Amino acid sequence: MLNVFSLANGRLFQEEIENADALAHVRPVWVDLEAPSPQEKGWIASRFSLNIPDDVVGDDLEESARFYEEDNGELHIRSDFLIEGDDGPDGKPARSVRVAFILKDGVLFSIHAEDLPVFRLLRLRARRIPALIEDAKDVLLKLFDADAEYSADALEGIYDNLERVSTRVLKEDVNDETAGEALAAIAKEEDLNGRIRRNVMDTRRALSFMMRSRMLSADQFEEARQILRDIDSLDSHTAFLFDKINFLMDATVGFVNLNQNKIIKIFSVASVALLPPTLIASIYGMNFKNMPELEQSWGYPFALGLMILSVVSPFVYFRRKGWLR
Repeated sequence: MLNVFSLANGRLFQEEIENADALAHVRPVWVDLEAPSPQEKGWIASRFSLNIPDDVVGDDLEESARFYEEDNGELHIRSDFLIEGDDGPDGKPARSVRVAFILKDGVLFSIHAEDLPVFRLLRLRARRIPALIEDAKDVLLKLFDADAEYSADALEGIYDNLERVSTRVLKEDVNDETAGEALAAIAKEEDLNGRIRRNVMDTRRALSFMMRSRMLSADQFEEARQILRDIDSLDSHTAFLFDKINFLMDATVGFVNLNQNKIIKIFSVASVALLPPTLIASIYGMNFKNMPELEQSWGYPFALGLMILSVVSPFVYFRRKGWLR
């Protein structure tokens, strides 16, 4: 999909591009390519003399290939953007999507495999707020700014979800089913928190590269510094969430261990309580001749009563000790 945006009265305006001739008559500031087809790549190559390789958003790029500047002035940036997972059994999990940015001749080209919430947010803001964007570098900065805000919103969602898990684990009776659901929810939030931390780290690196390359104006440089300060403020939140996640994980596993110990305690008490009657039954089952009580009518009832008494006595003792509670 090819989305072409030009500036009109200080706002982003999306151009309708259906063929190469329509693209030749526009002066865009931002060209967004979502899973571009070979035909659309051909239009870009013909109009802007920019060849987009098939592996431009590949995951096997070396670190040195993520941020660099060509001899002809092209600026290349590879950055990851976060997508929160969808709820429901058929929803996709949280993931990071690689985006390739190419800044050439005052036009920003962005190539990615799927639509991103940050891009939709910027398009909405740029249509409503006048003078938000003045050139292609502003588009790139505003994307990173929206990415930091999106990460902050995702962190707030993690706070809310962990609060619900904390209520279930710490204020209610935790059985095995509840513990399993809690562990699944905690693992999901831990994965999202880790992706957010990686995402803001990648954004920080991209902004640092832009500032070092001296491509920004004085106002844009100050805006980049402000975005970096916002990103730095997120680090403490992610660290706190990691600690909270570890605490809830340990607490949930502790309740699981307690439930298992209760089951083992039942078997332990039962095995200890059944040892005396087993011993008595084995002794009387030998039919020794020097057991005159067996020759009496009350002999076998006496043996059975003795076995029952030997079972009851340990339970009475355990109950007084509080081991059966």
